[in-house]
Amino acid sequence: MSFASQPQTNITAGLQYQGLLERLMLSTLTTLPCCVFLFINGFMLFTLRSKLVFRETSRFILLFNLLCADTMQMALSQILYLLSICRIRLTYPVCGFLVNVTTLTNDISPLTLVVMSLERYVAVCFPLRHTTIITMRNTAVAIFVVWAFSSLNILTRVILLLDFPFEDLESLQMKDICVALVIFLGPMSVLYDKGYTYFLFGSASVAITSTYIAVMIAARSASTDKASAQKARNTLLLHLVQLGLSLSSTLHNLLLVTFSKFLTRIEFVRILYVFYVFFIILPKCLSSLIYGLRDQTIRYALLYHLCCRLKLSVITAKAEVSP
Repeated sequence: MSFASQPQTNITAGLQYQGLLERLMLSTLTTLPCCVFLFINGFMLFTLRSKLVFRETSRFILLFNLLCADTMQMALSQILYLLSICRIRLTYPVCGFLVNVTTLTNDISPLTLVVMSLERYVAVCFPLRHTTIITMRNTAVAIFVVWAFSSLNILTRVILLLDFPFEDLESLQMKDICVALVIFLGPMSVLYDKGYTYFLFGSASVAITSTYIAVMIAARSASTDKASAQKARNTLLLHLVQLGLSLSSTLHNLLLVTFSKFLTRIEFVRILYVFYVFFIILPKCLSSLIYGLRDQTIRYALLYHLCCRLKLSVITAKAEVSP
């Protein structure tokens, strides 16, 4: 009996070892690039707060808000991903808190892009009134409205969760990994999530597309600065691309719900890794790279701080080596 069970034990141990290696490899392949992009985003945020022109210009303030939300969302998503890969089960309240904060920061991106598009529209179509309309106060109000609207969505999600009969559960300890689709505990939550997603990105697409068309029309006017209009048109086109990237990260949850219905647990974890890389990490890291390389003012500031840091590191290393 013991001889017959030994091969089976070896097979089980081999499968467990293979699963451990796979989880370790997936964790490493996502954590390393995520840390790199978190560092890039952090350096961008530091740069945007380093000069007075960045702190007092509306478009740079809005960019700071966008990058701040993207950085928070990337960090929280990485935490949730590592928890799922390591098969660490949380309680429903902790999982709900992490998922809702991640959703909050994810909703900030499309709304901020709409505000940034409106700012470029005013700059091109109403250049004489731009300084009176796009003020520091109005920018702060717009950012407050963006966060308040996103927070209202989270509050609605929490209210819908209250209808779930938690008292029927044996324990608040989750029996599965913490992902967004686990928080959709009832049909109303699923229906609301789909409706809100369609409304948010439909409205944002219409708003950004409308401002892009308005800028194109203004560019043909003889009284409009052609160079400024062309630059604004390219910026709005970039916003549309970023909106598409934000939409892809939102589709991440909907696709997971679809695939979870007919995939095994191992296949689901593997597809979770692929979706996480292409729908979460890449879209969120492209914002800082695009703006950092495209905007001349930010590019010069980035290079300045980067060169200063490198020179300081070299000088410090030489001082430590020299007697």
